[in-house]
Amino acid sequence: MRAAGCVINDYADRHIDGHVERTHQRPLATGQISEKAALVLFTSLCAVAFLLVLLTNTLTIKLSFVGVALAAIYPFMKRYTHWPQLALGLAFSWAIPMAFSAQTASIPMVAWLTFVAAVLMTVAYDTYYAMVDRNDDLLIGVKSTAVLFGQWDRRIIGLLQSGTLLVLGYIGQVQQLGGFFYTSLVVMASLFIYQAMITRDRERDACFKAFLNNHWASFAVWIGLVLEYW
Repeated sequence: MRAAGCVINDYADRHIDGHVERTHQRPLATGQISEKAALVLFTSLCAVAFLLVLLTNTLTIKLSFVGVALAAIYPFMKRYTHWPQLALGLAFSWAIPMAFSAQTASIPMVAWLTFVAAVLMTVAYDTYYAMVDRNDDLLIGVKSTAVLFGQWDRRIIGLLQSGTLLVLGYIGQVQQLGGFFYTSLVVMASLFIYQAMITRDRERDACFKAFLNNHWASFAVWIGLVLEYW
């Protein structure tokens, strides 16, 4: 589904990407790949994903229809709302209730808390991503949280990241997690501070670097959880 989401995103942006410095060489924008081929690939990837979901339970199968709808709708949101980053967060994070459902045939409160934390973090890091393209987006009329937040962008990202840490910390309390997990949250917080520091001047390369740095922030929490349960 991640691959399918990338395909439908490039399909939706095929007439936009050519006007954006970072994306003007994408194959759909240049005509290297046809629109029909992209739609066939998207449909095929969704079909394969659905076959995998059929190996789970009824609740997870029902949730998968919401997942594919979110993946298909997200790419078009930037035309109608300044919150495509929220739509992306919902689409990416929907895997969390689905995973809990597949394992337990239920969606406990901790699943929804994790979902909220993931959505908050996605909006934060994808706003950094949108800051890379903000000047181009303003010229061509594309909407994003980076455009909406304007000069408040870094402050709001900080608030979203703080919310992520608070929700994860609460999950740690509910699940009675220990030192490894909380150490991972300290690492995550440190990386969030690093991201804020390098983006002071809002330079394209720095914003993209901050966006990529979130891989390490998330990886730190994953390592903390692995050590905690091990």
